[in-house]
Amino acid sequence: MKKTSPWAWIPTLYFAQGLPYVAVMTISVIMYKRLGISNTELAFYTGWLNLPWVIKPLWSPFIDLIKTKRWWIVTMQMLIGAGLAGIAFTIPTSHFFQLTLAVFWLLAFSSATHDIAADGFYMLALDSHQQALFVGIRSTFYRIATIAGQGLLIMLAGRLETVTGNIPYSWSITFFVLAGLFLGVWIYHRFMLPHPASDSPRGDTASSTCPATQPSPSGLMKEFFTTFATFFQKKQAGIAILFMLLYRLPEAQLAKMCIPFLVDPIDQGGLGMTTEEIGFAQGTVGIIGLTLGGILGGIAVSKGGLRKWLWPMVWAISLPDLVYVYLSYAQPESLYLINACIFIEQFGYGFGFTAYMLYLIYFANGEHKTAHYAICTAFMALGMMIPGMAAGWLQELMGYNHFFIWIMVCCAATFGVTALLKIDPEFGKKKA
Repeated sequence: MKKTSPWAWIPTLYFAQGLPYVAVMTISVIMYKRLGISNTELAFYTGWLNLPWVIKPLWSPFIDLIKTKRWWIVTMQMLIGAGLAGIAFTIPTSHFFQLTLAVFWLLAFSSATHDIAADGFYMLALDSHQQALFVGIRSTFYRIATIAGQGLLIMLAGRLETVTGNIPYSWSITFFVLAGLFLGVWIYHRFMLPHPASDSPRGDTASSTCPATQPSPSGLMKEFFTTFATFFQKKQAGIAILFMLLYRLPEAQLAKMCIPFLVDPIDQGGLGMTTEEIGFAQGTVGIIGLTLGGILGGIAVSKGGLRKWLWPMVWAISLPDLVYVYLSYAQPESLYLINACIFIEQFGYGFGFTAYMLYLIYFANGEHKTAHYAICTAFMALGMMIPGMAAGWLQELMGYNHFFIWIMVCCAATFGVTALLKIDPEFGKKKA
C-alpha cells in the first residue's frame, strides 16, 4: 500500500481545524451585529460558544475509547459542513437568532472534538522527526484559515451586502460558500488521510496485538481522574490558575466589543465601517500583526528565556489597548489610521501572548504533561469566556469611551497576576 505523504493532508487538516473555530468565535459576532443584535445579547450568547473548548478535556478520553482518530476527524468534518449549511438555511428565517445559535452550538462541540482527534492523529501518523518538521506547517495553515475566515469570507459578505442590498441574503450566501468549501475538505480527507496502524480505539483490546499495553475503560477513567488530581497538586497551582484566568482579562472583553465598535455608526460612538472594510482590517491587517508579534516573541524568548522577556511582554499585551481609547474619542475617518491602530494592538497582543502560551507549557511540564496542558487550555478558554459574556452589557452601560478606559483599568489584573509567578530563568532559552 502506497504511503501518503504528510504534505498531502497536514496543510488541509489544520486549515479545516481553523475554519470552524473562526466561524463560531469571530464570523458569528460580525454577522449578528450586521443583523441587528444588541451588543449585550451578542456578547453574552456568543461568549457561551467558548464552553466546548473549556470542557473538552472532560470528553477527550472517550474519543480514545470509541472509534479511531481518523473516524472522528472525517465524521466531525461532515457534521461541521452540514452545520454550516444549516446556518445558511436559517439566517433568512424570522427566528434566525435562536436557530443559528443552536447550530453554532453544534458546530462548536463538533469543532472542539475535531481539534482533539486531529491533534491526536498528528502524533499517531508521524514519527517524532516528522512531528517536529511539520509543526510550523500546521501552525501556518491554521493561520491561513484564520485569514480566510476573518478576512476573505467577511469581505465576501461585505461585497454581497453592497451588491444585493440584502444583509440576511448576503450572509446566507457566505455561509453556503463556507459549507461547500468544508464539505469539499471532508470528501478530500475521506480518501487522503492515511490509516496509521497505531490508530485504533484504546478500549479495543481484542484487536490489539499486545493487549496488555491497552488500558481498560475503567483503567483509563482512573488515570483520567488521577491526572486531574495531580494538576491541582502542582507547585503554585492556585497562582497558575489565576494567571490563566486573568492575564487576558482586558483582551477577553476587548475581543468581543472591538468589532461592534467598528460597525456602529459615528453617532452611536463607533467608527461606521462597512463589513468589507472590517474584513480587511481585522482579518488581514490584524492577523498579519498578530502573526508577526508571535514570531518575534518566540525569537526573543529563545534568546533570553521567558523570565527575561516576561515583563516586556506584559507591557506589550497591555499598553497597545490605548489605541481603542484614542479611536473612541477621535473617531477618525481615515482607514489607513484605523488599520494602523488595529495592527499595533494586534502586534502587541501577539508578542505578549507568547509569554502566556509558554507559561502554560512551563506549568504543564512533568508527568502527564500532555493532559495537564489540555487542562491549561481549558482554563485559557474559560478566561476568555466569562469576561467576554459580560462585555456587551458593560459597553452598553458605559458607552464606548468609558468602556475602553475600563479595559485599561483591567490591565492592572494582568500586571498583578504576573507579579506572583516564579519561573526558572533558563526556561525557553536555546540550549547550546
